[in-house]
Amino acid sequence: MDSYIDVPVAPRAQDARRTGAIKLYGPDAFEGMRRAGALTARCLDGVCDLVREGSALAQIDAFVRDFAAAHDATPATLGYEGYQYACCTSVNHVVCHGFPDQKKLRDGDIVNVDVTLIHDGWHGDSSRMYVVGKPKRAAERLIQIAHEAMMRGIRAVQPGARLGDIGHAIQTYAQAERCSVVRDFCGHGIGQVFHDSPDILNFGRPCTGPELREGMIFTVEPMINLGRADVKMLADDWTAVTRDKSLSAQFEHSIGVTSKGVEIFTLSPAGLHAPGVEVETRPA
Repeated sequence: MDSYIDVPVAPRAQDARRTGAIKLYGPDAFEGMRRAGALTARCLDGVCDLVREGSALAQIDAFVRDFAAAHDATPATLGYEGYQYACCTSVNHVVCHGFPDQKKLRDGDIVNVDVTLIHDGWHGDSSRMYVVGKPKRAAERLIQIAHEAMMRGIRAVQPGARLGDIGHAIQTYAQAERCSVVRDFCGHGIGQVFHDSPDILNFGRPCTGPELREGMIFTVEPMINLGRADVKMLADDWTAVTRDKSLSAQFEHSIGVTSKGVEIFTLSPAGLHAPGVEVETRPA
């Protein structure tokens, strides 16, 4: 039996913790997530100008640090379990958690930038794909498939649905497009805890798993590979790459389950969701 807990009034940020129960939040929490999500989305909008040939990934990290400081926010990854950067930058065959170091971007590269900003105790967690110059058609297609896979997962969210419906929507679409879904990483509950219950798998069977209920807040973040789904960890114990060195792409939104469906907290205010992608969303 799945365990749920109502959180009508959010605890102090320092008291928030992962308990294993699925939290059901009230209006104040949704408002906090809107503010944190909007701030993260604005930060990712600002990254667009930095993704160009010859730029070092460290410039993106510096921008995220400065943006957070200027907006009374804190990068959640900075110091998280020893991680030393304000964001993750995953280039080409890097699946996730790539370091924003001195590596320079080259024409045709594709890069995922993953940012989580803590604002007033709430975590706005989102990632997007960016391209450097002119990408190859296969890379451009992968980005579009990854974005659509995420959106199909989000469109499966409504009260009474099941977590398996999200993963099933992502998996069936990506595989129909002859791509694979990474199974080693998944979405997660979020709010005043960075990684909370439940885990949001990017594969699954329909009508299985915990029931989606109004007030749940979590991320949807599929990682889609052009080749096989297998990944391996590099020696730094953070960076995950595709085993066959095929390209990988990921998108992520923080969302909340409403009485009518779903609310996305991290939509780009400037409409810069992804290169060449038109976004259609349902109202909350």
